[in-house]
Amino acid sequence: MQEPQQASSEKTDGAATDAPVFTPPQYTMKDIHDAIPPHCFQPSSLLSIAYVLRDFLFISTLAFLAWTTIPYLPNPISRNLAWIAYSFTQGLFFTGLWELSHECGHGALSKKKWVNDVLGLIIHSFLFVPFHSWRITHAFHHKVTNNIEKDIAFVPDIKEDWVAKRDSRSDFIAKAIDLVEDVPICVLAELIGHQLIAWPTYLIINNFALARMAIVPWWKRSHFYFGGDGPNFKPMHKKDIIVSDIGIAISALLLWAAVHFFGVTITFLQHTSPKLPYYNNKTHTFLRGAQSAIDRDFGFIGRFIMHGAIETHVLHHHASKIPFYHAKEASDAMDKVMGTYHVRDFQTNYLVAFWKERKSCRFVEEKAGMEGHEIYFFPKKEQ
Repeated sequence: MQEPQQASSEKTDGAATDAPVFTPPQYTMKDIHDAIPPHCFQPSSLLSIAYVLRDFLFISTLAFLAWTTIPYLPNPISRNLAWIAYSFTQGLFFTGLWELSHECGHGALSKKKWVNDVLGLIIHSFLFVPFHSWRITHAFHHKVTNNIEKDIAFVPDIKEDWVAKRDSRSDFIAKAIDLVEDVPICVLAELIGHQLIAWPTYLIINNFALARMAIVPWWKRSHFYFGGDGPNFKPMHKKDIIVSDIGIAISALLLWAAVHFFGVTITFLQHTSPKLPYYNNKTHTFLRGAQSAIDRDFGFIGRFIMHGAIETHVLHHHASKIPFYHAKEASDAMDKVMGTYHVRDFQTNYLVAFWKERKSCRFVEEKAGMEGHEIYFFPKKEQ
């Protein structure tokens, strides 16, 4: 089984979005699809299942080694350190498995819908994620990526709204936040809090939703709600949501927090950068949203354990049905059309990037010289 290849060192991180005045991409989705070799769109059910079995084999082997070795280490300190290392490593493999289920949600691992649905339901339930609920809302995210009025994940405030929220605080709280918001220990505390509660909060009450959802009771925004009168799902989805909930009910909560530590970090970094443009309803198109993602490099972990999903996410937003084992080839072909509109950061360490973007990406605003264009960026800030 061939793994996604290492990102070419010849590619630079320069992007069209770095220009003082940004012009949205002029190419078309047809240009992108025509540039990608046709075989990249052809999944193999057998190869996809082989990768799923491979990941389960790695996970089972690692668990067996841990449970037959760690309890017999000579002292409590070594045992505790070993369990921490095991949780971290197993979390990486679980996240790689999650990426395969994510592809099932797009119908990318097989031409047969039932194969994608069965594999996706088994894997996502094992990882304590409601498969069909997530599949439906994630498809909507793809349609409206970086539309600040419609997107449902990692939607930033425009500067005016961010300032209004800040000014609504009491003077004491506002001054306290101004004093500590860039202090490293406070940034670290915020990162830890984000990693612990962001994913379950998103699934249960959809806290990433827009203001238009705030008037809806939290349980109707939940990914587990199957009443049919919520903002995320239609009555036709009821059966799928119930099936997903049953899958969760019978699933074991195995190293759940470790899995979603990486999952939340990955999705945040795929859609958060001063290089990425954001739009409103007037200026957003599917193509512009697809361009507004960023590829990053997680080294061997990203390419082998997580199946190259981090390194080829821009392609994923342009052609989500391409299976991961064709993604590197398709991404290279897509470059011929996108050119500098293909945003990437292969120079910054992955966890360093997480620190920097969480610390500095607070709100979006129009660039100087682009007032009135209704295209927004995070202001660049010295790190």
